[in-house]
Amino acid sequence: MTQQTWDEVGGVLPHDEFRAASEAIVANIEQVIEGKTATVRLALAVLLAEGHLLIEDVPGVGKTKLAKALARSIDCSVRRIQFTPDLLPSDVTGVSVYNQETHDFEFRPGAVFANLVVGDEINRASPKTQSALLECMEERQVTVDGVTYQLQTPFMVIATQNPIEMEGTYPLPEAQRDRFTARIAMGYPGPDAELAMLDGHGAADPLQELRPVSDADTVRRLIATVRNVHVADAVKQYAVDLVTATREAPDLRLGASPRATLQLLRTARAVAALEGRDYVLPDDLQALAVPVLAHRIIPTADAQLARRTTDAIVAELVHRLALPPDRKRPTGYDTPRPAAGNGRPPFEPRRP
Repeated sequence: MTQQTWDEVGGVLPHDEFRAASEAIVANIEQVIEGKTATVRLALAVLLAEGHLLIEDVPGVGKTKLAKALARSIDCSVRRIQFTPDLLPSDVTGVSVYNQETHDFEFRPGAVFANLVVGDEINRASPKTQSALLECMEERQVTVDGVTYQLQTPFMVIATQNPIEMEGTYPLPEAQRDRFTARIAMGYPGPDAELAMLDGHGAADPLQELRPVSDADTVRRLIATVRNVHVADAVKQYAVDLVTATREAPDLRLGASPRATLQLLRTARAVAALEGRDYVLPDDLQALAVPVLAHRIIPTADAQLARRTTDAIVAELVHRLALPPDRKRPTGYDTPRPAAGNGRPPFEPRRP
């Protein structure tokens, strides 16, 4: 059977089918992750934006559980990599092995040959091993011994890392961080959510009972629907202005890349689709600015001494940058449909 490559997706789903499929995935993940609807929906938005997700937070808040719950909610190939200091690049990409029967080398695929790749504690592997993900994350292909192998679609890398414990770890290089569409933090659960967690997780792990509610073909059609979401010229200009502001900010010595602009727009399309719209609003870009841009920028030494975080710097730039004068829906496009569940927007911008 021919594999679906990155640029081959299915047909567009009707609005009702899109909403039903996406909400089923969110509800399934929330059987494991309590009280983190916005985080769960953002993780799904990154998948539908054809991006990759970096989950960075303190130990024990459910980083790996979120990654595994998203993977298990979709009936597709899933591989998990536990990144350790002795992990080799060939363990990730694959290796050519000599077959004594055929007297020839044959390729044995590595862990990246899957639809969803869960990389646990990615910063514990050496930079050499981390770099094995560069080609597959950007180009959706793997080259070994001069032969290029295309990866399937959907393809997503969900990596976790602990920002507190630095001993025995290797910071992700900027080229690696820039390939992650968004960086999210789980945060501690609220008291009610933690109490519900004690009831639901105290006797058994609900992750073990989780069953797929979608499949790879449906996800491909969800992606095709997101690709068709309209973006007005004024919204595109606002995205460019927002990213340009990071390059000109005096508190930053490295601003966001053009790749960041593209991924910001792609994720905004996914957010709009999940909210029931077929067009992007500037508000979508505002809400996504911190998770999509903050991990790509580097503050100056003075900003670091002042303990200014990249999240706070991006949030301040969003606050200062003027919105397009016309924020109404474009003519000829559907009116917004209310968000499912409690009716609240699925994403909220962080405040400095």
